[in-house]
Formats: sequence, structure tokens, C-alpha cells
Amino acid sequence: MKQTYRDINSEINLLSEEGKLQLHRDHDAARAFFLEHVNPNTVFFHNLKEKTDYLVENDLWKRETVETYSFDQFKALFKQAYAYKFRFQSFMGAYKFYNQYALKTEDGTRYYERYEDRVVMCAIDLSGGDYDLARDLVDAIIGGYFQPATPTFLNAGRAQGGERVSCFLLRVEDNMESIGRAINSSLQLSKRGGGVGINLSNLRETSAPIKNIPNTSSGVVPVMKILEDSFSYANQLGQRQGAGAVYLNAHHPDIMRALDTKRENADEKVRIKTLSLGVIIPDVTFELAKKNADMYLFSPYDVERVEGKTFADLSVTEHYHQWVEDDRITKTKINARQFFQTLSELQFESGYPYCLFEDTANSDHTMGHAGRVQMSNLCSEILQLQTPSEYHPDGSYKTLGSDISCNLGSLNVKRMLDLDNEAFGDVVDTAVRALDNVARTTEIDSVPSVKAGNDRSKAIGLGQMNLHGALAHHGIEYGSEEALALWDRYMAKVTFHAMLTSTDIARQHGEHEYFDGSEYATGAWFERKIKPWFEEDKELAFGIGELHAPTLEDWHHLQLEVYKHGMANAYLQAIPPTGSISYINHSTASIHPVVAPIEIRKEGRTGRVYYPAPHMTEDNVHLYKDAYQLGYEKLIDTYAVSTYWVDQGSSCTLFFPDTATTRDVDRARIYAWRKGIKTIYYVRIKQKALEGTGVETAADYCEACQL
Repeated sequence: MKQTYRDINSEINLLSEEGKLQLHRDHDAARAFFLEHVNPNTVFFHNLKEKTDYLVENDLWKRETVETYSFDQFKALFKQAYAYKFRFQSFMGAYKFYNQYALKTEDGTRYYERYEDRVVMCAIDLSGGDYDLARDLVDAIIGGYFQPATPTFLNAGRAQGGERVSCFLLRVEDNMESIGRAINSSLQLSKRGGGVGINLSNLRETSAPIKNIPNTSSGVVPVMKILEDSFSYANQLGQRQGAGAVYLNAHHPDIMRALDTKRENADEKVRIKTLSLGVIIPDVTFELAKKNADMYLFSPYDVERVEGKTFADLSVTEHYHQWVEDDRITKTKINARQFFQTLSELQFESGYPYCLFEDTANSDHTMGHAGRVQMSNLCSEILQLQTPSEYHPDGSYKTLGSDISCNLGSLNVKRMLDLDNEAFGDVVDTAVRALDNVARTTEIDSVPSVKAGNDRSKAIGLGQMNLHGALAHHGIEYGSEEALALWDRYMAKVTFHAMLTSTDIARQHGEHEYFDGSEYATGAWFERKIKPWFEEDKELAFGIGELHAPTLEDWHHLQLEVYKHGMANAYLQAIPPTGSISYINHSTASIHPVVAPIEIRKEGRTGRVYYPAPHMTEDNVHLYKDAYQLGYEKLIDTYAVSTYWVDQGSSCTLFFPDTATTRDVDRARIYAWRKGIKTIYYVRIKQKALEGTGVETAADYCEACQL
């Protein structure tokens, strides 16, 4: 019987008669997938003109995208892409692309697009009418250097697609108009395919008074339930499930009730199954736990009446002792260590909650003059300022505040290390310009506060992936001193070129609204980051090829450019988890270690798919120790290096062996906080291997973003 591509793929998990890995079978499976499935099920057109006319006339490709350039230029971009003779490096990459990204017939059984088609449509859409940039984007994407996030890559140039923006964040004020607006906004954003984070810290607690009538408020949990139902209802035409996360401050009186909603044995009336949960933790909470002291929980309703500002707009650490002594503020108390113990129990059980270290994020916030970082998003890497909206009784805006959207895309570290210094800078420049164009051409009219925030900040999030694959390819152990030094220089170089490009964009479009007074405008960022970095007598050479980090003179030149022209983007970098785009880009996910040298995933009706780590060979397999083996210290050390340079945050997932205890989770959280990590995403405890295969399954990352 002839082997199918599924049969061939499964052989990756079996050793040959000589006892060696059969990694080549992954390439064989990818080829078989095309021969058996893709080629026979691809709609045939005689030429590009016929294909384009059909897809435009049938409202599948956007006419305005196709007509951005002359047809000769349009055709030349396709010729450029197809000249690469692109081949997927793994069966998983091919399967992911054709299952999730390629444009299909209405019944979903046949394909209109090949990978090259999607690359070109994305490049045109992100080029902003700059043909040279479109050409550069074709090279950067199909060459594997830069990969836009799933919402962008999936929806760019599609007539019936959702938004190209990855993440949205909403704050909620303590009134029914704001709550109603947040629910409607969540529906609107989920309909368009975005993952949504929502901060509920300002809502008054359970039994707080309403209109001076005591014991009236229902607290935050009922709002969480409504939001969960809203996200489940809106699913972008069935393509992708809506998904959201709510954040609550650790010193909110409803914090323990909110945490209990994630327990497996919680009452169904309050149990939260699909809505993600994050906790905002100030420094004072750690300090109280260290002393084994009680921690006070403060009524947001009373805090706002006393301070004249909302709870989320104030630092709990700075005001803690003052509020404890203030009799006007209702308060309760719990034991701080018991609070952290509860966090660890829940993370051990479910992976939740996410953690945002509030004071760490704000101490490194370059836009602190304009507002505070109050929360994060569904993947815990977006950290930006927000300002409140005020509403009329009919729900219309009295004052339009700023909420958050962020446009993401990631560089492939391994491919970037293949470049020379000039080409490295060119790719970063191309990526930043592409993401900036997404910000400038995105109009979220249905959620005015998000539109206002985007218009004011033009925020982007340039991320990274394939760090483990890059290190192993070059014979470097993940988390070693050599790896951390290389990673430090790499991130310095990315930061330099991203800032330089943003400054150049500002020449044409002007600076973002928050620039004046920012740490870039005052020079405080250069004093805080660059001066101490060089005081450590840094070696600038990467030790790989001819790449080197920017010199002190380079940074001085950049600072002068910033003073002259400003910067176009308030935020430039964030490191997302990456999932699907890593597979199609033949990359290890994000910057964390692999979850297994050969990963097993359950993919729809295909069943199990075996995915060998990118760039793994018989000679370097020993360098692919998985995240559970390596331990949290090396992972956190790696994230701490990039956190120094990233102006937002990173999706830092912690991995523990099946022998771990809640005390181990406690220790890891404290270690991360002390190392300056801003957020913790999921906590993953290793499960027993599947049916004795000896291969661990992958962690379940954010299926809303599919980053």
C-alpha cells in the first residue's frame, strides 16, 4: 500500500534501523502533501490576469490592493516571489498555511492562493503605496527574515477579511455606560478577529454601595461572565474564535473571587472556562509577602472618591500605607503569602493567571509622562499607556480617552544572523515601515477609544522568534553566557535600527502625539540604557559572521536624529508568543526553548502531526534540551536580556517538570520579578508523554492571535 503524507510524517517519530532520527522524512511528507493534496485541489487559472480578475470580481481580493500599482508592477511582484521557488521546510508549515491562511473556495475544499500569492498580497497591502517597500517586503517575507503576525498575514488584501491588527486593550470605568461600551467593543473587535484584554480594576467590589445604597454592587465576576459569552459569540465568520483576557489588580477586594472562577471545581454559575485571567501585582505585594504580613484590599469606589483618580491610574505601592491609614477608604485584608500560594495553585492547575508586575512595567515605561501602564493583553506582551473616557447618559462620549491596538510581526533570529550589517539594518527598516503602515491605515471606527489611541501613538510591536533554533544552529547552548551575550548584542542592534527608522518616518509624517516629554525627547532613555550599557565595557562583535552591535558614536548620532525629527511611533517592540507563524516560517516559537525536540500536535482531522525542531540535526540534537529540562532560570535570564531593550513586554511562559511543586512556581515568579521581567504568560507543567512515545506535546498558545 502506498504511503500517504500522514504515514511519512509519522516516521519522524521512529528511529531508523541504524538508530538515527529520520528527520528527512519531514521534507518527504511536505512534498507528498503537495502531490497528494495541494496540487490536485488548487483552482487552475491560465494566467495571473485571469486569476486576479476572478478573485476581484468575486469579492475575494480587494480591488484597491490589486490596483495599488500598475498591472505590470503587480505582475512583477508575483514574478519576484515565484522566482524564489519557495518550498516549505516542514510538513507542519505547509499544513498550517493551507489549513489556516490560504484563500479557499466557499466550501473550503479547494485553494485559490499559494504561499507566494499570500506573500505578495500582504507585501502590497503593507507597502503603503511605496513600490520599493513592496519589493523589499516580498524578499523579507518569502526569504524568511520577517513574518507579519497572523491577523496581518491572513487578512491583508482580502475583501472579506478581518482587521490586520493583532491585539486590543480596553479599560473600563466604574459606571454602566463604560461597562456596556466595553461589552459592545469586545463584540466588535472579536468580530474583526482581534484578541482583547480588558482591565476591570476600576469596578467597585461586591457589596459596594450604588447611589449610597449599601450592599448593592455585584462586583466583577458577573461582568467577566458576560464578557466570556460575548467572546464566544463573535468568531469572525467561523474562521477564528473570539478570545479575551480580563485583568484585575491584586489589591482589588474581588481578587480572590475572580481567581476562584478558574478552579476546576468552581460552581458552574461562576466558573470561567474560556476567558483568560490576568493579575496586576505591585511591588508592595511582594514586600508584604516577604514579611509574611497581611495585604489590604482597597475599594476602588472609595479610592476614586478620595483621590479624584481611578484606582488603575494610581500606583498601589506609592499609596499603600496612606490608604491603609485613611478611614474614608473601605478595606479588607488577606495574607500576602496565602495570596501567592493561591496564584501558584491555580497556575499549577490551569496555567492561569497571567501576571503583570505593575511597578516593573512602569519603571521602564518611556511614555510615563503621558500615562501609566495599567494592564496587558491576551498574550501579555503589550504594555502601553491608556487614558480614561467619559460618557454621557446615552453612552456617547463626553471625553474620548485612549485605548490600545498593536500591530505585530516578528523577525527570524536565525535568518537575521545570516546577514551582514547593512542587510540586517535594511530588514529591520523594512519591518518597521510595514508595521507603521498598518498603524496608519487601520481605522477601528467601531471602537472610537481604540482608534483614538492608535491615532495618537502609532504603536507597533516588532517581535522575535527562532532564538533557540538560531543558537543550536551555531552550536550555542540556550541560556549559556555565550548565548546571553549574543542575544544582548542582537537586541541592541534591532533596537537601534528600529528607532532610527521611526525617526526617519517622523521626517515625513511627523512625531507621534506623546513624543514631547517622553524619555526619548528628554534624553532620559539614552542616559538610562545606553550609558550604563557601555560602562560595562561591552564587546560589540556578535562572534558570528561580521555582525556587530552599534557603537557609542552610532547611539550619539541616533540621539541627535531623535532630537531633530522626533519619532513616529510611541512603542516599537514587543515579543509575542508566536505559534502558527513560527511553523510556516520554519522557526522555533518566540524566544523560549522548544517544548520538545520532536513536537506532537493534534491538528484537526489530520490527527497527530510530528514536527521536528527547526535546524535540528544528528550533530546538534543535544542542544535542543526542552524548556522543561532547561529550568526556569535560563529561560528567565534570556527574557531579562531582551526586556532591557524592548519598550513593551514579552510573552514569557514558564515551564516546569512533572516533579515540580507550587513552591517551585513561587520561586520562579520571585526570580522573574527580581530579574526585571514585566509579565508572566502561561505556566506549563509537563504532562506524561503520549502513550509511551517519549515525545512531549506542545503548549497551547493563544489561539485567538495565532501569532
